[in-house]
Amino acid sequence: MSELSVGLNSAIRGDSIGRVDGDLRSGNSSAAQEKLGADFREALTRASQPTTSASPVSMPPSPAISGLKWSGHAVERMKSRGIQFAPDMMKNIESAVAKAAGKGAKDTLVLAGDNALIVSVKNNTVVTVMDRAAMRENVFTNIDSTVVI
Repeated sequence: MSELSVGLNSAIRGDSIGRVDGDLRSGNSSAAQEKLGADFREALTRASQPTTSASPVSMPPSPAISGLKWSGHAVERMKSRGIQFAPDMMKNIESAVAKAAGKGAKDTLVLAGDNALIVSVKNNTVVTVMDRAAMRENVFTNIDSTVVI
């Protein structure tokens, strides 16, 4: 398991889950999302020390590195489906979103190899991520563009 995964697991497994769960139950989902996002960014910052290997990243890079934001749902889908993006693929995804924005897209489907990402272009946020198995027999709605990379 990479240092990034270990750092994320320890940050997410901590008592922040209880606080987030409590916020969700009390109807304060915005606070819950902000708290989970803050914990996630903190874990990324701690765990993303330079390493000698160029292995794929299993979680999105630090916001300082990536221009894209990642919803909690997208991060959870990446973890549960075992989806990983190499750093060069992350750059290609960011470029695809920038191209979609340049064409006036609001919500786009980005097809990246065997994976698909639904991205809110206007919010610069990856909403969800799926692999080929999850895409099978699905209908993608509420998108106004598709970018294939």
